[in-house]
Amino acid sequence: MASSSFDIDAPRWDQTTFMGRLKHFFNITDPRTVVLPDSRLDEAKALVESCRAGSIPPGTTEEQLHYAKKLYDSAFHPDTGDRMNLIGRMSFQVPGGMAITGFMLQFYRTVPAVVFWQWVNQSFNALVNYTNRNAASPITPKQIGVAYVTATSTALATAVGLNLYTKKAPPLVARWVPFAAVAAANCVNIPMMRQQEILNGIAVTDEDGNKLGHSRKAAVKGITQVVVSRVTMAAPGMIILPVVMQRMEKLRFMQRITFLHGPIQVMMAGAFLIFMVPAACSLFPQQCSMAVSKLEPELRDAIASQYGSSVQRVYFNKGL
Repeated sequence: MASSSFDIDAPRWDQTTFMGRLKHFFNITDPRTVVLPDSRLDEAKALVESCRAGSIPPGTTEEQLHYAKKLYDSAFHPDTGDRMNLIGRMSFQVPGGMAITGFMLQFYRTVPAVVFWQWVNQSFNALVNYTNRNAASPITPKQIGVAYVTATSTALATAVGLNLYTKKAPPLVARWVPFAAVAAANCVNIPMMRQQEILNGIAVTDEDGNKLGHSRKAAVKGITQVVVSRVTMAAPGMIILPVVMQRMEKLRFMQRITFLHGPIQVMMAGAFLIFMVPAACSLFPQQCSMAVSKLEPELRDAIASQYGSSVQRVYFNKGL
């Protein structure tokens, strides 16, 4: 049985190491959690909140508390505690991402197909980026619209441009066009969707969670890490899978089942994403930190005047 002093927010695994973060994200990006009803998620949230309040229901085991925290972390926003929309959750990245990635890699030959699947992908990405933003920095509907249109335009321009440019290139080069478009769009979509953080700064705290102010430099660091993580998440599947498919399509039995090439690529993309989603999320700590000496001069001086040299680093949620 769990004791009343059980700290449900204490990391189950060491978050300062990659392996510790990998175990954590394998846990909360588990795609099986997306099929659970909202009532089950709300029960998990109620149990987590009861534990935080020091009131654990009699007979509750530590394993039950760990599972409730897993569901809570997979479905509720870390800043607001609100339930996140299903499609925007990281636990939906594997089923959603595998379908879109597989079809982007399958239908790359014609401009209409490229346009459609890049639009679908950017719509999906925009929802994921908005859902996993740092909620302490609100964004207006107009800014969301501008971010969506800009990222989608970037992806389409890159994909269509490279698609036309590679008409005479080796077939494998053309297969890599979707990845180039996804990478370029991620470099636009995420900063645009989180532009408020770049313009006004992200909330930073000391190690005890006491708010110290807002930092634009911290926002840039956090968003850059998210962009790197997202591109890394897509890279292995979208770079290696085209090589595999090009060789497989030369096999006689594959030439007889061309109608299954799309589903095969979807399943293979899923195999990559099962590992790459948690691995990419684990590249950097969720609670990012930054030396006070690297902050904006005005914030650095404000912290020094109030806390002296006792605060050497600030902490902030970088988002996912």
